[in-house]
Amino acid sequence: MSYLVLARKYRPRNFTEMVGQDHVVQALTNALTTQRLHHAYLFTGTRGVGKTTVSRILAKSLNCQGPDGTGGITASPCGVCQACSDIDSGRFVDYTELDAASNRGVDEVQALLEQAVYKPVQGRFKVFMIDEVHMLTNTAFNAMLKTLEEPPEYLKFVLATTDPQKVPVTVLSRCLQFNLRPMAPETIREHLAKVLDVEQVSSDVQALRLLARAARGSMRDALSLTDQAIAFGSGQLQEATVRQMLGSVDRSYVFHLIEALALGDGKTVVETSETLRLNGLSTASTLEEMATVLQRMAVVQAMGGVGDDDSDPEAADTARLAALMPVDETQLLYSICLHGRADLGLAPDEYAALTMVLLRLLAFKPQSAAALAKKKTLNRTATAPVQPARPALVAAPAVAVAPNPATKPPVMAQPAPASTRTPVVQPWEDDPQVPASEPPPGQQLVVRESARPGAQSESADAAMDAEFLDELELNESVAPVEHSQPATKVVAVPVRTQAESRSDVTAQQGAPVLVPTEEGDFWHATVQQLIKAEAINAMVRELALQSQLVARDTDQWILRVERESLNQSGSRDRLTAALQNAGHAVKLVVEIGRVTDCPARRNMAASAEKQLAAEKIIFDAPFVQAMMRDFGAKIVPGSIKPL
Repeated sequence: MSYLVLARKYRPRNFTEMVGQDHVVQALTNALTTQRLHHAYLFTGTRGVGKTTVSRILAKSLNCQGPDGTGGITASPCGVCQACSDIDSGRFVDYTELDAASNRGVDEVQALLEQAVYKPVQGRFKVFMIDEVHMLTNTAFNAMLKTLEEPPEYLKFVLATTDPQKVPVTVLSRCLQFNLRPMAPETIREHLAKVLDVEQVSSDVQALRLLARAARGSMRDALSLTDQAIAFGSGQLQEATVRQMLGSVDRSYVFHLIEALALGDGKTVVETSETLRLNGLSTASTLEEMATVLQRMAVVQAMGGVGDDDSDPEAADTARLAALMPVDETQLLYSICLHGRADLGLAPDEYAALTMVLLRLLAFKPQSAAALAKKKTLNRTATAPVQPARPALVAAPAVAVAPNPATKPPVMAQPAPASTRTPVVQPWEDDPQVPASEPPPGQQLVVRESARPGAQSESADAAMDAEFLDELELNESVAPVEHSQPATKVVAVPVRTQAESRSDVTAQQGAPVLVPTEEGDFWHATVQQLIKAEAINAMVRELALQSQLVARDTDQWILRVERESLNQSGSRDRLTAALQNAGHAVKLVVEIGRVTDCPARRNMAASAEKQLAAEKIIFDAPFVQAMMRDFGAKIVPGSIKPL
């Protein structure tokens, strides 16, 4: 006798044997008990959750005759009568299963519907079961709509699909829909344990947990994997053999990696990743197992250290890591593991990609505010360059010379050597005009004096001074220098440059000049009225927007445009007709020349004004100012749009 696979051998024969679909079983059982039967049922759900099985049990419940042949519609089919046994064996003449994946045309559906006019031969009802119904063509769906809506009283439709979104709403509205859910891993594990007890196959709990997780909610997949694991393990199910068969990563590696990441031990992370490479373990499985453990850690952290499954032998390790890793790092690492699986296929070496994904947490590891401030201070101290001697500072709008009559004008001299520089004394400490407790605003600087061979142009001086001020602002310090002449006191006002706004860029590029006129006010209002009324469009509207009303008389208006391409006779005539329909019986004369006031420029100016107002609101916001001041944030140009 040939071997019967577990998925077929242990297919449920009645509703009491169904596992993990209590909501569907309860609804169908109550409907059969009260005989409130719908004429069409639609079962949806992923593969291997029992759609076809429920259909066969429903067909047996409708046609069961009982052991003595006197039974009726029941929620508990006997399984021994002629109808039940024939449906189980697949030879019941009044139960028809149609695979829509291979019979998706209108001809196959019409051939099925032709049988609907005949009453049942053996049973109480005819049952048409169409599997993967979403594969039918639109024509086939349309052919069955009328029969599906009003079938004969002896006909029942049962439809099954894994993708209900592809089923037309006209079909959905005619059916009673039930959604079969993916099964929980614990439900699958318990059912596998019962099956293996009947089969007298020894197994351990961890092996069944691996099979249940690998099934991903499908009982048929779980039973098929169990068949494979029994053959692979020579009649026994052990964790090591099942893990080897599935290519799963040992959880000890996962716990080791998460612990190293929590402690910031990059060396251990790299060494563990290399161990995975040497053992040939799956990188995708590693990230998947890490995501599973991290999810359980997040649950433990949210529940205050209480595990979600105390019977799991790995619960203790999960709780220990949950206490070791902060909550924000757990969430960050979980997200990195999920998104890192997509990066594995892009890298030339998947193990190198795995290492980079794991090290990503160390690179973006959250830090406390104190650590961030300390790191920022150390970086500023380490990277601050020593300021070289600079030429004499020339007066600029950002620099104001402090009054000191005793100081002589600066004399050109060579800059002092770096070895003889002395610390700078704050000028307000010995200035009688400035109170000691209130230093003047800005930073007190000392003018450096140096000799320059020959006179330089004012533009060169200004550029050099601007460069000097920028470096002073960035480094926030002044190198000590020794002077041969009394120092001249100046005040450097710090200038913070904000991100360029869209209006600034437009101003730099040179916006069109707008010189408003009274005639322009009238022409702008007239053109806007024509556009609102949709009296002009295309080239005619462009001519009206780009033209300037130079002069107007009772019967003639003179327009001026800059582009010859706009001065077309057809556009001019249609604009004249639109004006006449609007109540302006005039003739248009168009000339070529410089335009300073046109509706297009007025619209552009109004739009720019709204843009400036919107940007002002953002730039003046206290939160934005704080982010720019404390963290050097910049607003992306073009990201601000007025409502």
